[in-house]
Amino acid sequence: MVPERMRAAWFGRTGPAREVLELGELPTPAPEPGEVLVRVAVSGINPHDTKKRSGWTGRPLAAARIVPHADGAGRIAAVGHGVSKDRIGQRVWFFRADIVRPGSGSAAEYALIPQAHAVPLPDGVDYATGAALGVPGLTAYEAVFSDGAVSGRTVLVQGGAGAVGAYAIQLANWNGARVIATVSSPDKAAFVLARGAEGAIDYRREDVARRVLELTGGAGVDRIVEVDLGANLAIDTAVIKPHGTIASYSSTRVREPIFPYYDLAVKGVVLRLVQGVILPAATREAGSRLLSVLCARKLLIHPPLHRFPLARIAEAHEALESGTLIGKAEIDVAAVD
Repeated sequence: MVPERMRAAWFGRTGPAREVLELGELPTPAPEPGEVLVRVAVSGINPHDTKKRSGWTGRPLAAARIVPHADGAGRIAAVGHGVSKDRIGQRVWFFRADIVRPGSGSAAEYALIPQAHAVPLPDGVDYATGAALGVPGLTAYEAVFSDGAVSGRTVLVQGGAGAVGAYAIQLANWNGARVIATVSSPDKAAFVLARGAEGAIDYRREDVARRVLELTGGAGVDRIVEVDLGANLAIDTAVIKPHGTIASYSSTRVREPIFPYYDLAVKGVVLRLVQGVILPAATREAGSRLLSVLCARKLLIHPPLHRFPLARIAEAHEALESGTLIGKAEIDVAAVD
């Protein structure tokens, strides 16, 4: 039986987490055609969530009250018209809980999810692990594979200790690529090496472009998974091979990069902007299948999971925003068997 009301967190204005996030009860939503209602066990937090809440994106809020977060995992409690009732009771990991209704999200006991975005959670995979997949895993999949397989190629993952970066290293390595990653500390270097990177470059202490060229015998790299395009564009331009791809999923320190057109054009470089919240359907389906298979076979090392109760959601946002967290911040929402 689905209750009429549910515990949830929300914000009605942008600003610091402790100032704008509220806790309380909201009406439990009902699924419409093509939707499922998931009882949320764990809600995953991504940088996009904290940027939206802080106002960093500069975009107006979609509703007067925003339940944050797009990712999570739980069990389907109800389905809308056109969705098989056999899905009720299914354990799932999900993404894009923020697109079903204005203001919807997964930091609540129940979340509405498009049925295609609720993916069966393999046996033996817990909800916390499932909640870590979503946007990070699918963004990594798109960044690594959007321009074809990487077997036999060299891939540079900028920011390899982040959630996207860690999955990108493993997906590229699984597909037969040689992987180099950049990091900001010795601990993060150990982290990326344990996930399959052949080389780890500390960008705070080393000349990244010089080290990449040293590690590749001057050849450079075929593909770059880029965490901060504006800040790293000079490095990327220097090390990308002719006909290589720079797949960028964020540009935080420099929001509007100056594009060195001719330096990249002379190499015939593809600059691809990857957005995990608006993936092509074919990419979404192929990526979710692969992530589930690799999880089921225990072939993925997941980020360290830093879990907070719903009542400490502001603390979880602050931990992610600090930039020192190695791994992923998550919210334990409800007890789901």
